[in-house]
Amino acid sequence: QVQLVESGGGLVQAGGSLSLSCAASGRTSEIYRMAWFRQAPEKEREIVAAITWTGLRPDYRDSVKGRFTISRDNAKNTVSLQMNSLTPEDTAVYYCAAALGGSWSVRNNYDFWGQGTQVTVSS
Repeated sequence: QVQLVESGGGLVQAGGSLSLSCAASGRTSEIYRMAWFRQAPEKEREIVAAITWTGLRPDYRDSVKGRFTISRDNAKNTVSLQMNSLTPEDTAVYYCAAALGGSWSVRNNYDFWGQGTQVTVSS
């Protein structure tokens, strides 16, 4: 089992920045990829960004490219998401997830999930 605990999030004005962090524990040696998903009210959960456990290959959905940065801290077993130039469309509950394999953007490839953290961007 892998346990994931998110921190960060909150309320910010449009154009502002927020940083999310996810701490992984348990059988982290089995993790292949970490990712951030988000789910807005009445919408499907969608991939935001992902990175391999080694931190060598980040991937992003098109709408966040150039604004969001995903990174790994190997020493702390954490994954962070730096979010800049936020817009109201980024408002959602953000979830950290871990995959044991598979492609980066497929939700069903992720086996472990955090509890989620709310990000609200006001206009």
